[in-house]
Amino acid sequence: MLLFRPPGVYRPQGDTRLLAETLRTARVGARVLDVGTGTGVLALAAARGGAAQVIAVDSCARAVFTARVNALLRRLPVRVVHSDLFEAVAGEVFDVIVANPPYVCSDGLSSAGRSAHVWDGGLDGRAVLDRLCAAAPPLLAPGGMLLLLQSALCGIQTTVERLRSQRLRVAVVARRQEPFGPVMRARAAQLERCGLIGPEQRYEDLVVIRAERW
Repeated sequence: MLLFRPPGVYRPQGDTRLLAETLRTARVGARVLDVGTGTGVLALAAARGGAAQVIAVDSCARAVFTARVNALLRRLPVRVVHSDLFEAVAGEVFDVIVANPPYVCSDGLSSAGRSAHVWDGGLDGRAVLDRLCAAAPPLLAPGGMLLLLQSALCGIQTTVERLRSQRLRVAVVARRQEPFGPVMRARAAQLERCGLIGPEQRYEDLVVIRAERW
C-alpha cells in the first residue's frame, strides 16, 4: 500500500505487516481503536475489513495529519485524533484495540532527534508497553480484544502477566523473526552488553499478543 509519509512519522515495516496480518484474520468488530497510528495503515486496514467505526490516535501532531491525509486519499471513514494514548477516548469502549507501540530499548543518551519518539521505548523498551497494559483493558467491550505487538527483547511474559492480572484471556497468536533495521543495528553492542542478544545476533523475535475480555 502506497502511503503519504513525511519525515518524523514511523515507516510501516515488518512489525506493521505482522500486526496487519493478524488483524485481518481476527474478527474486526464494530468499533476499532488504533493506538499510535503513525501513517494510519492499521486503521485503514480495519476500515477496509468492515469495521463500522474506526478511531486512530497518536501523540504526534505530524502523524495525526499524515493519517488524516491517507484516510482522505482512500475515502475511508477513519477519525484521527491527537491524543496521548487513550486520553481523548477515555470512557469509550471498543471491540478491538490494536497497538504497535515504541519498543526499542534505548540507552537513555542517544535518543535525541526528531524521529526518536517513533521507536524509543525507554531503557527496557517497556515505557509505553506498560502504560498500554494498564490502560487498554478498561476500554475493551465485553468480548473485545487487544492486539499488541512487541519485541521479545522487552519481555513477552511480563506483558502476558500484566494483562492476565486484569482478568483478560491472553495468548501469543503470531511470531516472526525480523532482521535488525538501522536503529537496532546501532544499538546491537549495547544489547549484547545487557545480555539481551547473543554475540553477532542481528535479529529479534516479534510477537503479537492477543488479550480478550471474557
